[in-house]
Amino acid sequence: MQLPDLNAFVVVAAERSFSKAARKLGRTQPAVSQAVRRLEDELGERLFDRSSRNGTLTEAGVLLRDHAVRLLHLAGEAEAAVRELQQVRSGRVVIGANEAAVHSLLPIVQRFAAEHPSATVDVRRVLSRQIAAELLARALDFGVLTFQPGDRGLQSLALGSDELVMLAHPAHRLASRKRITIEEVGRETVIAHNDPSPARERVLRLYERRRTPINIQIALPSLDGIKRAVEMGVGVAVLPRRCALTEISRGQLVAVRIPGLGSPRAVRLVFRRSGELSHAAAAFLDLARAGARAVS
Repeated sequence: MQLPDLNAFVVVAAERSFSKAARKLGRTQPAVSQAVRRLEDELGERLFDRSSRNGTLTEAGVLLRDHAVRLLHLAGEAEAAVRELQQVRSGRVVIGANEAAVHSLLPIVQRFAAEHPSATVDVRRVLSRQIAAELLARALDFGVLTFQPGDRGLQSLALGSDELVMLAHPAHRLASRKRITIEEVGRETVIAHNDPSPARERVLRLYERRRTPINIQIALPSLDGIKRAVEMGVGVAVLPRRCALTEISRGQLVAVRIPGLGSPRAVRLVFRRSGELSHAAAAFLDLARAGARAVS
């Protein structure tokens, strides 16, 4: 059964007249009659009592009308839902990022939410080493990394850059310095994240190569916890500058550069090289690209 035929049948049943139904549908009366005849032939049942002049439905016609009305309503809802997706009035964008990388996404998320208030953005906490696999498995639309993905099935877009700095309380004895050596940082009470991350591994490998100890006395499970501990004067932390911009601007924390850790690293939005994105994800990528062009 075809939806146009069902629609013609429902209109005839409602108007109780083939001629009135044809005028309402903008079709010829023979075309409407043929649509009803096709349904009758397919079902093997008469749908209208031909002996009646007022378009009386048979028992089979009543049954089909009730089901056809529901089916046409569902078809309309399905079409409307797809149209909403196309116009990004709905849909979801799923992004994987570690805790420190989330801060690089916020400006894009803010713009996306303003332009597409009915769509949703789901940023999930995913370890950097797992992001590539989840992207290729289509569990994520995007990931955020501070390095180029090694898989040929992925590509990336630079969102900006960030650098590792020493965060300290404003009253700390090293807070007035513009830069500090990794040896000086290593002698302080260092507060670190207890989850592995590329930034953490990078710092630890550097200290190993320099054969310099680093005094990690406290490990906490969140960046907020680390920043609060530094604000209390418990110790210092080595973290990406971007994740403490608010506290730095308010004077709650001071960021001191550590040139020995290397130059700032690009923060990248990573996505699949092939395969279509959802309408919502494509709109998100367009905003990211526009932001990247503005920065460059």
